[in-house]
Amino acid sequence: MRRAWLRCDGALLIADPAGALVWPERSLLVVADLHLEKASALARRGTLLPPYDTRSTLARLETALRRWRPRRVISLGDGFHDGEGSVRLAPDDRARLERLIAAHDWLWLVGNHDPDPPQGLGGRVEAAVRIAGITLRHVPDRAPGGAEIAGHLHPCASVTVRGRRLHRRCFVGDERRLLLPAFGSYTGGLDVFDPAIAGLFDGGFRAALLGARGVHPLPHHRLSRPGAHGLRERRGFIWSQA
Repeated sequence: MRRAWLRCDGALLIADPAGALVWPERSLLVVADLHLEKASALARRGTLLPPYDTRSTLARLETALRRWRPRRVISLGDGFHDGEGSVRLAPDDRARLERLIAAHDWLWLVGNHDPDPPQGLGGRVEAAVRIAGITLRHVPDRAPGGAEIAGHLHPCASVTVRGRRLHRRCFVGDERRLLLPAFGSYTGGLDVFDPAIAGLFDGGFRAALLGARGVHPLPHHRLSRPGAHGLRERRGFIWSQA
């Protein structure tokens, strides 16, 4: 399966097809926006979805961890969809997550959806962490004063291949800033040309799209802009009608 090498402030990183970021030199795997227990949160408000998002997300995370065997794992905030998500975990999902946390040096970064630490799962909790001059945080800082890796914005991008428009989650970045795709199974996406993302990259950006057979890096001028060919825009988020 094809992976993509990315660079941030001189650090060589790998974009994994599952949506995780790997820093081999640091034996580190980073994920963003797991949004565990989103389905149960929506159910409380009357929106019913199949309640398997946590199970699906953890299965993909397990696969990535087996592939890379990192010593350290960092969740870049919004690990849970709300502050009570860890309480609603099904017993088997909770045990599964606890095993993953116990097997790694696990760090939860706080997010806007989960500002409080998850209850009783283990791991450490921080607002942000700095590694080799790069700050890892949940919400990107518009004027970070240094290199950063962040989540929160759920970047996605579209590309036209042989007349067919494909829409995928993606990594997006330049030499100083890198945004991760949302890892959670029930997460929407914000198009990279939305000002909230494109405005972070004055000199242009590259996106690395997640595909069925690997990760595909493309410069921004190769990407399709939203608003046509079976895609519709809703409050800045792009949803496929397929």
